[in-house]
Amino acid sequence: MEWDKWNEYLQIAVDKAVFYLPRIILAGVILWIGFKIVKKLVQMVGAALQKTGFSETLRPFLSSTISIILKGAVLFVIASILGADLTGLVAILAAAGFAIGMALQGSLGNFASGILILSLKPYKIGDWIQLDDKFGRVEEIGIFSTDVLTPGNKILIIPNSKVTDNVVTNYSEKGMIRLELMVTMPYAESFPKVKSIILEALSGIPKIMKEPATEIGINNFDSHSIELLVRPYVLPDDFWEVTFAANSAIKKAFSQHEIKVAYSEGIEIGAIGE
Repeated sequence: MEWDKWNEYLQIAVDKAVFYLPRIILAGVILWIGFKIVKKLVQMVGAALQKTGFSETLRPFLSSTISIILKGAVLFVIASILGADLTGLVAILAAAGFAIGMALQGSLGNFASGILILSLKPYKIGDWIQLDDKFGRVEEIGIFSTDVLTPGNKILIIPNSKVTDNVVTNYSEKGMIRLELMVTMPYAESFPKVKSIILEALSGIPKIMKEPATEIGINNFDSHSIELLVRPYVLPDDFWEVTFAANSAIKKAFSQHEIKVAYSEGIEIGAIGE
């Protein structure tokens, strides 16, 4: 009787082995070939992205993502060959994906915006940009945020969704930027004279570009003076240095040529309450 049981168990084991052994061998072959194909495809995608000029930050991320997706597909095929019921697993993964998506809604928005920024390249590392009232040089472009260094040596960490939802001014795109300096002159003074004085003063600043030429024009007629707009061209990295130097040079030139400006000399003193 006991021998019959052992014989029955042995027969079941043989039947299972006959049933599963070819599947296991086939699954192993598919796993080996599939991962080889995935590796080759990922290399081809990486080379194609490099050839099309994709960002160095984005290329490894996309290659890794494609590799994970393709390897997951290979494992799903192997599980199906082995006879596993994938219906419940797919439902669990779908529910988990939905829950994670809802929990990380803001982060996913920044992630999608990061992909767009790295793909479309509205700016690159080293560019001077302005977003709303935030101005600075791009230090790093990440998947979720962009790091901007301000002239005050502060790092602004700007979520990428803010970048794609707003107007971004790129001062470095054309290789030069135009300063806009406001200067006043009295009504009684000659505009051509003042213009030549300003041009002479700016000619002593070497970092102001000769071409395009500096533009100077009347911007507005104020109640006490005429507002002039002085617009020299500089390299983006010289923005603040030239701004300070130009203002200093214009003030010095006005003093030397006795150009008057309107300002209040009186001081009003009032009582301070409790």
